[in-house]
Amino acid sequence: MDRSEMVETSCQDPINKDSGVEITCFSDAVDETPVHFQIMRFNKQIYAWIGCISAKLGHLHAAGPTRPNNTVSVTSILGGTSDNTGVGIARRLVLRTGLNIILACNLPKGNPLLEIGAEKKLLEKLTSLGYTKPRSDNLPQ
Repeated sequence: MDRSEMVETSCQDPINKDSGVEITCFSDAVDETPVHFQIMRFNKQIYAWIGCISAKLGHLHAAGPTRPNNTVSVTSILGGTSDNTGVGIARRLVLRTGLNIILACNLPKGNPLLEIGAEKKLLEKLTSLGYTKPRSDNLPQ
């Protein structure tokens, strides 16, 4: 998949303009593999889907900040715990956005380079959309 084949679409929710739902879909090549992304931004939550090979939902994870220690809790909603592809991504997205994250991840198991690359592309897009909080100087890079 070359750059000329990359596609991005964005739209506001056409049903209810006051809902504040923003939807962004795009595809990109990660390690020469086409990877597809969908981001739905709600008021205090982000739903993201990452997939390649097929448009299946994949494993579904929920992550959110927990009090009082400002840690992140992550749970698997669909897919079990044997394949934790996406758990780390969901946790790191909460740390970068400060929002609740629902992440559906349909990436092949056992390909860490693809997972790292997909997370990087997703984070770049979230940053360009203004969904991430600014990095503090005392946080590790």
